[in-house]
Amino acid sequence: MDCPCCSGKSYEECCQPYHSGEKHAPTAEALMRSRFSAFAIPNGKYLMETTYPAKRKLHNIEDLQEWGEINEWTKLEIIGKPSVSKVEFKAFYTDEDGHKQIHHELSKFKMIQNRWFYVSGEFLE
Repeated sequence: MDCPCCSGKSYEECCQPYHSGEKHAPTAEALMRSRFSAFAIPNGKYLMETTYPAKRKLHNIEDLQEWGEINEWTKLEIIGKPSVSKVEFKAFYTDEDGHKQIHHELSKFKMIQNRWFYVSGEFLE
């Protein structure tokens, strides 16, 4: 199967090793791509595990899992990487009512002990 993150690689070669815990994403972009794939699969547990520990109290696995399940995640477009710890992207999806949506965000990531975590995101037009 093609990887949902739109890398052009197979899921097995791309995001699956991160989702299974076999490897950790080596860059903020790789983590961002793997998180998009985790919404598409969906894998709420991975989304929670890759959220910055101090921010986890703002989320729960069930809601993350449900957000993945109720939407059809169709495309990821990387817009830019303004720094090593920031990624601007557009996530395309169809919501539960069948409406096409675009989630445009500038995400911030932080590395702790050689492992990247999602910290926060700023919604963009």
